[in-house]
Amino acid sequence: MARDGRGLRAGDAVEVVVEKGVYRGLGLARHEGQVVFVPRALPGDRVRARVQSLTSGYARAEVEELLAPGPGRRTSPCPFFPPCGGCAYQHLDYAGQLTLKEQVLRESLARAGAPWEGDIPITGSPEQGWRTRASFHLASRPDGLRLGLYAEGSHRVVDLPRCLQVSEAMNGTQRALAAALAKRPDWARKVRGVELAESADGSRQVAALETEMDPAAAVALALLADAAPALTGFGVVAGQDRRRRFHLLRGEPYVEAEVRGRPLRSHIGSFFQGNRFLLESLATAVVDLTPRGGTVLDLYAGVGLFALALAEGADSVAGVELNPTAVEDARHNAERAGLGRVRFHQGEARQALLSSRPAPDERVILDPPRTGAGADVVQAIAARRPSVVVYVACDPPTLGRDLKTFAAAGYVPDAVRAFDLFPDTFHLETVVRLLSR
Repeated sequence: MARDGRGLRAGDAVEVVVEKGVYRGLGLARHEGQVVFVPRALPGDRVRARVQSLTSGYARAEVEELLAPGPGRRTSPCPFFPPCGGCAYQHLDYAGQLTLKEQVLRESLARAGAPWEGDIPITGSPEQGWRTRASFHLASRPDGLRLGLYAEGSHRVVDLPRCLQVSEAMNGTQRALAAALAKRPDWARKVRGVELAESADGSRQVAALETEMDPAAAVALALLADAAPALTGFGVVAGQDRRRRFHLLRGEPYVEAEVRGRPLRSHIGSFFQGNRFLLESLATAVVDLTPRGGTVLDLYAGVGLFALALAEGADSVAGVELNPTAVEDARHNAERAGLGRVRFHQGEARQALLSSRPAPDERVILDPPRTGAGADVVQAIAARRPSVVVYVACDPPTLGRDLKTFAAAGYVPDAVRAFDLFPDTFHLETVVRLLSR
């Protein structure tokens, strides 16, 4: 068996008290000085846990018995927690979740070498029905079809008759599609999952099936839309390699949300922030942290959520987005709003930074994917010497890494705000303003 330097072995049972929470929903405890990470264990919990694996620096263990609960622990409102891996904190009251997430954010920044000692106002969200976009995995098994999310740390699908993150209408659609596919196992074997998108007000709903089918054969799946009357659009993602793309089979592929008085269209294949309740607050925070006037360069612009909001006070706005479908949405949204001074360009962020001349008094907004902006993009931004950078991040560790790179280039935070766009999960959205020191 694997053994660490203190004699701890895989398979050992240990009794530990969780000192604090760390990123990815882990509890950090110690056994005779050895760090032990325990998934789903909360600060203050005393647990008996079974060691699963060891490295030279820490052990990982699974809870076998809760001996004494920590403060704020509750009975999960979701009957599929903890087997389902879609949430990390269903068993912690919501006030405790916000406190824990702020602590994890601060620790993530400090560990990356970019500590923040100032206030972090955090905006909460209703815990249920917040998600407007969801990806459900599908597995065809001898014992039946499963449609849901992966179990913690695995690719085993946990069937979800009802997910609290999405609306009742979205739950109805995913169950209806699951039932229809169960009647056609020949189709179900070639479907990997279901993507759902819903308008913020619930008026539109679009589904896309991720398939292993040839586009010509996938056309037959249009019949599945009959099982889900709430759908206003239905399609499939089919084809191989570079030819793989979305094919619309019924209705329209768009949903909408109104933000700061403007409707924003987004294709089911476009990125859009997924919390229906905090869109307005998030966009307003970016506007408030960005000085009026000057030129705005919005990197990873998506369908124009921030670019169009910032157009109210900027001399001009340019958005850069790699996804051509999102660029089409963004241009449509700008045209519908009558914002001719907002331009969107399809391309990669770093290339756009290197190939364009910085404008005087430039403001840069960036909202990169979970992997962060990365050193190349951060250094290219800093080389333009913008008057301000507003960074919207959904991953505290990669945010900390990028803030450290910004600091080396002379840009440091002067404001940090957090938004719980993902209640009950370990994710947290953070908005940071950086100024040149």
